This record gives sequence, structure tokens and C-alpha cells, in this order.
Amino acid sequence: MSTELSLFNSGCACFAGLQVLTICDMQSTSIQTLLSVPVGQRGDAWESDFLRELPKASVRIVNDTAVAGPDGWPYLLLATDLAPGADAPVDADRIDSFVNVAQWIATRGLGLVLNPEKAMPDFVMTYGMVWNFRERGEFLTLPEKSAGEKSAGGPIEIRDGQQLHAGAPSLAYLPQDVRSVLREFLKRQRVFEPRVLMISTDNQITWDLAFSLESLGSPPASEHAGIAEAISWFLPAHYSVALINESSVPGFSAL
Repeated sequence: MSTELSLFNSGCACFAGLQVLTICDMQSTSIQTLLSVPVGQRGDAWESDFLRELPKASVRIVNDTAVAGPDGWPYLLLATDLAPGADAPVDADRIDSFVNVAQWIATRGLGLVLNPEKAMPDFVMTYGMVWNFRERGEFLTLPEKSAGEKSAGGPIEIRDGQQLHAGAPSLAYLPQDVRSVLREFLKRQRVFEPRVLMISTDNQITWDLAFSLESLGSPPASEHAGIAEAISWFLPAHYSVALINESSVPGFSAL
């Protein structure tokens, strides 16, 4: 099962239906100040400040099409300089508020690359970060504390007689448009009827979004981590993905 994705053909226009609603000739001074910090001096505090200020910014849409990144995922390219060059005029048709752009692409399965024309882009966002911002007003949500941590696709140990909590993911947890994007991705991997289940093994402190191994075509264990990592690109960073046999836990339902 391939873990790479190209949701959009290279010639597919990304902006059909995008309305430019907010035009701003002056960029946020806070964003400008933060972006002037050398890359080597940007730590967790810088990232926190940057993600807090980014929704206040205006951005320029660099490309009319989604671009595949080095990781194989589709990204929309944005710039914080509102003109493409020092002497170039501002093209109002290519400028909008960051919030408007993020709201639009949250329904389309795209990540974001900010200032890709630099030797190193200032920020790269997965699709999961984008729609987490739409739903929760923040790009990164702190996960609930648990007794242990699992890597993506890490096994869930289910012992005989162990108490589990399980149920279908709610629309608040996994919105309908996100499900559609995930189904499209999995369809391109020749998975046509994916099934999912929310599972908690620690009395509902933390939850895993479990995918049925049978519905994924029963891939070998050596591929589980790569598959879970690919699915995780579509989900907020605090979500945990697991792959489980349906014989272990009943109740899986269509994604």
C-alpha cells in the first residue's frame, strides 16, 4: 500500500470558488518581526508566538495549483510579502486574510507552505493542522495526558477481560469533509470501504482512532507504521492512529 498521495493533478486549479474578501496593503508588524528572527534561533517559544499571530496576517497566494512537497503531500504555497518583488505591484486578486484561505483549504485536503521562495520555508503545515485551526481555533492542541505514549500505528494491547470504551467517531471529532478527504486518499490506495472505531483503553482519558486492518486489505505488520503515519498527515497532531483487527474489537463502522 503506497503511503504517498497526489490528490490533485499538476494542472488542477486550486482556486475555483475562492473569493478574495479581505485586502490589506500593510502586513502585520508582529509577523514581520517574528519572520526576521534567524531560523537557527527559532525555538518552541517562537513557534507558539508565530502560530498565535499568523491568523492576523494577510497572505499572497503564490501558485494557482497545489504543489507536491518533498514528502509527497499536496500543499498550497503562500507568502507573507504581499508583492512578488520589491518593485512589483500588489495583485489584489491574489491576496486574502490567512483565515479565509485556511477556511477554504480545510475542505480540500491541502497543507500549507509559508514563504516557499526562501531557502528554507518559514513554516509547513499538514492538512490536519489546518482543519484543527478551523474546528478549534488553534493549530496545535495539547493531547490529554496518559500513562504512556504510543508512536503512530503503535499496537494497542487488548487483554482478555480488559475493559474498553469504544464507539463511532463523532462529526465534531472527524468532520464530514475531512472524512471525504480521507476516503479519497484511501480510494487512491485501492481501499474502497475503510472502517473505523474510537477506542480508549485508559477509562476514556485518551482515545485512538482505529482503522480496521481487514478494511485496509490486511497489510503485513511491516507496513503498519507507514500507513498510520500517512493517515496521520490528515489529522491533528494530538490524534492517535491505530490499526487493529476487527476480531479484537467489535463495532467498526464505515468512515
